[in-house]
Amino acid sequence: MPEITVSDELCTKVPALKLSCIECEVVLQSKNEELWNLVETKVAELAGKFQVDEISSIPAIAASRKAYKACGKDPARYRLSAEALLRRVVNRGEIYQINNVVDALNLVSISTGFSIGGYDAEKIKGDVVFGIGREGEPYTGIGRGELNIEGMPVFRDATGAFGTPTSDSERTSVTRKQNVF
Repeated sequence: MPEITVSDELCTKVPALKLSCIECEVVLQSKNEELWNLVETKVAELAGKFQVDEISSIPAIAASRKAYKACGKDPARYRLSAEALLRRVVNRGEIYQINNVVDALNLVSISTGFSIGGYDAEKIKGDVVFGIGREGEPYTGIGRGELNIEGMPVFRDATGAFGTPTSDSERTSVTRKQNVF
């Protein structure tokens, strides 16, 4: 696993920040029935538990929204991935089935309220710094195209930005058998 540090700027703006990282080898499957059954059960449970306007007060989401504001980003305009997933669950009673790795990450996100990023460790170059996005910094989010990451918490390696709590990047996306960070 690469060395992972948090920038002084981010530590100053979000002093209560906690970061956890796991690296593991996975075998990508288009669908895992047992996992998908767990996802569907959790979606059904959560769909009736919250109203849309209550999602932002879930402790993990509220803390992450506060961090976005401290960094200079509007969390209502650039939603956290966990918040966006929970809004889909409450509004539509569903989330997209992608593959076993993404589905597992999404299950953790909707269960905890934390935005969980998944990255192909082989595509990460050098050490990683968790910092704040800069003006004009290039970033292509999965399924989102170019994303303005200025003022957003962001992971960077020697190549540049590769992950935010709003959207993982195409550059480090999980696409085949690999180590996942």
